[in-house]
Amino acid sequence: MTKASLLQDLDNLKIAPHGTLLVHSSMKSIGDVEGGPDTVLDALSEYMKDGLLVLPTHTWASINQDNPEFHVSESPSCVGILTEVFRKRPGIWRSLHPTHSVAALGSDAEEFVSGDEKFDTPCARGSVWGKLLDRRAVIMLIGVDLTRNTFIHGIEEWMNVPGRVSDEPRQLYAVTPDGTRIHAPVRGHTAPVWNHYSKVDGLLEAKGAMRKGRFGDAEVRLCDTARTTELLSAMLRMEPDLFLDDTPIDPQTFPGLL
Repeated sequence: MTKASLLQDLDNLKIAPHGTLLVHSSMKSIGDVEGGPDTVLDALSEYMKDGLLVLPTHTWASINQDNPEFHVSESPSCVGILTEVFRKRPGIWRSLHPTHSVAALGSDAEEFVSGDEKFDTPCARGSVWGKLLDRRAVIMLIGVDLTRNTFIHGIEEWMNVPGRVSDEPRQLYAVTPDGTRIHAPVRGHTAPVWNHYSKVDGLLEAKGAMRKGRFGDAEVRLCDTARTTELLSAMLRMEPDLFLDDTPIDPQTFPGLL
């Protein structure tokens, strides 16, 4: 694969180049790319040059009570090599959430990532995860499935599903590039419901909230944030414990919806 072929793949996927795109990824799934991760990021950045490109740069695997300081310029991402390379690139703005930061590239990237350190949950409605919905962003899953779609955590939070985040916050801190130390307590995720998000894979596709394609050798899922939120919010309203296990979806549980 080359930058040119990856740009063609993005064009074939009909992603809006002036919109907002958040990318979850597995570099390995894309295959052999000339230039490696930088070529992939070059292609994504060029394609979205007139929009906003966002990658998660989460640190939940390392920032905790024993290591409470998130250094926005230094703390490594725990969600893949593309995210780690991306956050270090010129022109990137990274949010200050201690565990669920994102990095963004675009004309309004600084404004987009601002304020995340004010929220004590991973995916608050006013955070970047809610802003993705406001902007009708697309979530692009490259070689990974819905279990990696952090946006669904947000939907569960906004629906106030019980037991999704801890009652008591951990005292964490966000440290800015100039050394400013900001108190940023976080109530972390509890039940590992993300392992069961794939149970709605076929449903999201059937209802037009998600479509599939290819990027390099990888299978790609493209989730429309507005349609995904509308459908899953309605389902969670009827069955808050939808994602507690892998029990197949019973249409009788969702009358008039499926």
